[in-house]
Amino acid sequence: MAFPEPAAPSESILASWDGSPIRPTVVHIDLGAIRDNFLELRAFAGPAELLPIVKADAYGHGAVPCARVLEAAGARFFGVALTEEGVELRRAGIRSRILVLGGAYGDRYDLLVAEDLTPLVFRREHLEGLATAARAQGKAAVAHLKVDTGMGRIGIAPSEVGAFVDAARTFGVQLEGVATHFANADLADSELTERQIGSMEGVVRTLSSRGLKPRWIHLANSAATVTRPDAHGTLVRPGIMLYGAYPSEAYREKIRLRPALRWSTRITHVKRVPAGTPVSYGARWVAKRPSVIATLPVGYADGYPRCLTNVGQVLVRGRRVPITGTVCMDQCMIDVTDIDEPSVGEEAVLLGPQGEAEIRADELAAWAGTIHYEIFCGIGPRVPRIFVDP
Repeated sequence: MAFPEPAAPSESILASWDGSPIRPTVVHIDLGAIRDNFLELRAFAGPAELLPIVKADAYGHGAVPCARVLEAAGARFFGVALTEEGVELRRAGIRSRILVLGGAYGDRYDLLVAEDLTPLVFRREHLEGLATAARAQGKAAVAHLKVDTGMGRIGIAPSEVGAFVDAARTFGVQLEGVATHFANADLADSELTERQIGSMEGVVRTLSSRGLKPRWIHLANSAATVTRPDAHGTLVRPGIMLYGAYPSEAYREKIRLRPALRWSTRITHVKRVPAGTPVSYGARWVAKRPSVIATLPVGYADGYPRCLTNVGQVLVRGRRVPITGTVCMDQCMIDVTDIDEPSVGEEAVLLGPQGEAEIRADELAAWAGTIHYEIFCGIGPRVPRIFVDP
């Protein structure tokens, strides 16, 4: 059986759509909040410069718009994880220094050099690749040394610093900075943090004994920026706090931040069901009373975790209502029985404020058994970001 040829689309219909969202599931990003959080953190940093972390698409907030507003607010550095992320910022017109923190450079040191991206180095092949690319382009080979003082992830051991500095000189790589990363800075009285600070002080002494005094010494993440001035060095690397979230609950009393992200959708269907009616896959929720069930066009393919089944809550008219039944790939259901005459088109807030109520990111993360970093980063690309200018 032959299928008929589809009719040619109407040019006027195609032209009438400007690409704006059709499904009402969107994320709004308040760029003014991000700017204000940056300024708050800068007050804590003292004489140290800030290196805002915009990796992972600025924790799901949009790397390019966030970097633009931060650069306008005075940011002289940015931190990314990948060469690709650095190139994206350069091609969007970001001129500030960009540090590539992840160490996975492949064989594209030429891109690092051409786009004026500064890598963290901690392996001999990093030095060799960077030096070769810099010579080929007639540029200086500049990098920051990464030392593992207790994170156990990437970096050389403190005992290897002297030999690595000698190797960098052999290759002609200028180590203008030295960095480490805290594992427990958000924990009060962390013995490991104390050891890491002491180890980094020893690293700086070793560098000095080799005649090297890096301009940029950086240890502090968001938590340490606020609570550990003894670990500020000359550069601090705030991440989660830029976006208005706290490393842990204790930090709410230490610094005032504005959440930047609001995730919302709208009801697409409302139905009344009798007691005993199952809802969604697996019949994991069954109505215990005559109920009103609303459907939302958002699911785990958008980053709303399936594990929020029968656990999560959303806001409707400023009231909390529960997720009802299994979260689906593209949809989920909520119990709006206690809302007076809910209707199709009404807003439901998954994350952020509505009226006087709010679903906080750390709260949503706790329901899902994870951290708010993962919630932010997990909101998928098919959820449009709408940026609200300062």
